[in-house]
Amino acid sequence: MFLIKLGGSIITNKERPLSARGKTIDNLSKSLKKIKEPTVIVHGGGSYGHYWSVKYDMHTKEKKYNPKGVAIVKNSMIELNKIILDSMIKNKINPYSLPPTDFMSGNMPIAKKVKEIEKIAKSGLVPVTFGDALWFGQQKTYILSGDVIMTHLAKILKPKLCIFALNEDGLYSDLKTKKLIYELDKQRPSISENKMDVTGGMTRKVEEALKISKRGMAVFFVNGNKPERIEKAIKNKTFEGTLFRGK
Repeated sequence: MFLIKLGGSIITNKERPLSARGKTIDNLSKSLKKIKEPTVIVHGGGSYGHYWSVKYDMHTKEKKYNPKGVAIVKNSMIELNKIILDSMIKNKINPYSLPPTDFMSGNMPIAKKVKEIEKIAKSGLVPVTFGDALWFGQQKTYILSGDVIMTHLAKILKPKLCIFALNEDGLYSDLKTKKLIYELDKQRPSISENKMDVTGGMTRKVEEALKISKRGMAVFFVNGNKPERIEKAIKNKTFEGTLFRGK
């Protein structure tokens, strides 16, 4: 099984609110179609969920947020999810939309429900879940990042490989020269953050990737604008990006 995260910066134009990158999404769908093993997809919010999260000052911390903001964030994520599902169907993939409320209780995954996702993936369907605004309890809600979902799912499903499709080639040891880190060592790289990304930007992705790799699973950061690199990584031909080797 493979676990793949389509980052918000890949599937949307983060600089332009509520703007999906249709051609890029289609190219990713065409590559995903070539994967012959069970696969689970997670996608970010980009200029949909993140845009409204910023506008209504919503974060990953559980609080009593504006109910209108919660409603709008959830609605925008359903809208973006529909765009991705339509692209997959157009490219002869059988997506199965799976809102995180289907396998989360408060801020914790329900193991039994997560394990059911594997059965769905093995049936010929492709589960597709996403970051979202979730009910926590006691009138509190919070933003569940797609990056955190990756860790929740990886811990229970134990995929062969976890892939984060980014808008960059991977992690850089030097942002000015864009010198690529091909394999992450114990030294933490310098990472810039996008102020628009309320779920932590690249820092959050690295933190979650490290958590996954420490459990023995390989994690790969790849440029989603070059989806053929996802195919190569899955076929174990080459890793053109940054690899977090499972420890």
